[in-house]
Amino acid sequence: MSVQERRARELAQRRNQIIAAARELAESEGWGAVTTRRLAERIEYSQPVLYKHFKDKVDIVRTVALEGFGELAQSMREARLATTSPPEALRALARTYVGFAEANPMLYEAMFITPIDLAFGQSDSPPTLVESFDELCRSVSCLANGRALETVAEVVWGSLHGLVVLDRGGRLRLSHRDERIELLVEQLLRSIDSQA
Repeated sequence: MSVQERRARELAQRRNQIIAAARELAESEGWGAVTTRRLAERIEYSQPVLYKHFKDKVDIVRTVALEGFGELAQSMREARLATTSPPEALRALARTYVGFAEANPMLYEAMFITPIDLAFGQSDSPPTLVESFDELCRSVSCLANGRALETVAEVVWGSLHGLVVLDRGGRLRLSHRDERIELLVEQLLRSIDSQA
């Protein structure tokens, strides 16, 4: 291994350490606790070393969010591929999406709530955003029925996101979460029947 290859590997490992530390700290104490000083302490490097990898905290949150979109896409893909029919795929998508948000609250916040410069549907959207939206489209394709698939996907996504945010804010009865998901899926599937 050349010196350049070893240096590149070390830089990648350090970058991954920073991201892992940011995620751990955010999940345990919230994004407000994630500072370059605290991250530097956790990974045992100086703050200037962090700035060699990330320009600021927003850049770190953005990188965490991008990683999260890849993880969400993978989770949605696995859920879809484990089903045998389009309605089951839709149901699996809804449960997977809500479950992902519940299991990773601060990651979800970085991905969908924290103001960062990540936009879907743009020509320069990062690949993990494209991948996660494409996976969402695959899971809701049975609902399109002549309508624009991307718009249908956005409506389903907005509905699921609304349920997640209301749950997180303690605005909905936790004991009825599964019932709400099932009701949403049933209503969406009825829209197919009503158009047939």
